[in-house]
Amino acid sequence: MKRLEGKSALITGAARGIGKGFAEAYVREGATVAIGDINLDAAEAAAAAIGEGAYAVELDVTRQDSIDAAIATVVERTGTLDILVNNAALFDAAPIVDISRESYEKLYAVNVAGTLFTMQAAARQMIAQGNGGKIINMASQAGRRGESLVAVYCSTKAAVISLTQSAGLNLIRHGINVNAIAPGVVDGEHWKHVDSMFAKLEGKPIGQKKAEVEAGVPAGRFATPDDLTGMAVFLASAEADYIVSQCYNVDGGQWMS
Repeated sequence: MKRLEGKSALITGAARGIGKGFAEAYVREGATVAIGDINLDAAEAAAAAIGEGAYAVELDVTRQDSIDAAIATVVERTGTLDILVNNAALFDAAPIVDISRESYEKLYAVNVAGTLFTMQAAARQMIAQGNGGKIINMASQAGRRGESLVAVYCSTKAAVISLTQSAGLNLIRHGINVNAIAPGVVDGEHWKHVDSMFAKLEGKPIGQKKAEVEAGVPAGRFATPDDLTGMAVFLASAEADYIVSQCYNVDGGQWMS
């Protein structure tokens, strides 16, 4: 039997990258997966590429009406919501003296408030169903320590780890397991954006920052979304029923805790 057979999942920010990789893995394991994304066209393209078992849902995690509508769509389509992955996130970088309120508010709206209130809405649905559930929040190695040019993003991911701990303790009495994954550096479109930002901030040629970061990974390479899917499937499965409020590093050895 597949590990997620018959389960209904919602993954935010799942039109590409890590979220899409998780969706593919969940479908392989028997789940029906809602590809939640603010870009509905991209979500529909991702769902079509994955095939049967995946479908698109428009979702803006900064708007409560959008969160509620997405969860209602999932329940209408599958009859239940068993798994939530809070994956939607934004990145920005700047020296402390150059951080803007606009950047701060935008990152906190998506990375922290988006995680909290999507988790809240999913938990309410899971409690009403009475069958428990699994919630997985995407943290980061950046939430484990500060970085000179990444203060706001690091602090948002530290907040995700803290929210995971508190929510896990609060919701386990309902049979809802809340845990998190802290990736290290994951290759893809996101890192092209990050590399270009550091090129401007540090005066480096395109590609140099990425090469420097990759050289510092004990495993010797960047991760791919596939490197994270094993943990994502595990935490969504019955095998993780006794795991509560934990944040797992999947980072090639960059952080030990």
